[in-house]
Amino acid sequence: QVQLVESGGGLVQAGGSLRLACAASGRTFKMYAMGWFRQAPGKEREFVTAISGNGSSTYYTDSVKGRFTISRDNAKNTVYLQMNSLKPEDTAVYYCAADPTTSGIDGNMFSRWGQGTRVTVSS
Repeated sequence: QVQLVESGGGLVQAGGSLRLACAASGRTFKMYAMGWFRQAPGKEREFVTAISGNGSSTYYTDSVKGRFTISRDNAKNTVYLQMNSLKPEDTAVYYCAADPTTSGIDGNMFSRWGQGTRVTVSS
């Protein structure tokens, strides 16, 4: 069973950057599509971005395009989220998720979740 542990959250000023990491257990990490979600205070969890198993395909929600970059290092069983030009509205708990059923990013069903890491962007 895949276990996910996020790290890298913190407090940053608007316009700043943070890099989140998600370490995964298991030998078949490269076969999983991975994603990042976030949940802001008082709001539902929302999709942020996803990456295919081999890293060749990515997809972003419109609000983070051009600012966030997802990547993965399959040798390290880790997926990253580089967040630049952060805005106060990016404040949320960020969750890493895995879809063990496919390596693609079409119609994913993310069923494995980390515990989340908090990102706070001050204005």
